[in-house]
Amino acid sequence: MAAITITESNFEEEVLKSDKPVLLDFWASWCGPCRMLSPVVEEIAESNTSIKVGKVNVDEEGGLAQQFKVMSIPTLLFFKDGQLVNQSVGVQPKAAIEKMIGA
Repeated sequence: MAAITITESNFEEEVLKSDKPVLLDFWASWCGPCRMLSPVVEEIAESNTSIKVGKVNVDEEGGLAQQFKVMSIPTLLFFKDGQLVNQSVGVQPKAAIEKMIGA
């Protein structure tokens, strides 16, 4: 399943109330490392049907970035049962992200 766009308006439904664990990628179009990480995140979204993958554009969704104290991008947050259980900052190899999400 392709990554979905997460906004303040759909965050509660798509993340907090999700029946699957959720990996969120906080990114921006001008961010070089974000563009490097994006294909890896998309690959994880396609290959792991047991999780939901969402993308949060920090320029458009500053409130969400502020809520989770995202200071540097790319930042990945992993939620289970509506709770933040893991996070990483910066470009990560696919294996490290899979380990973070238990894939």
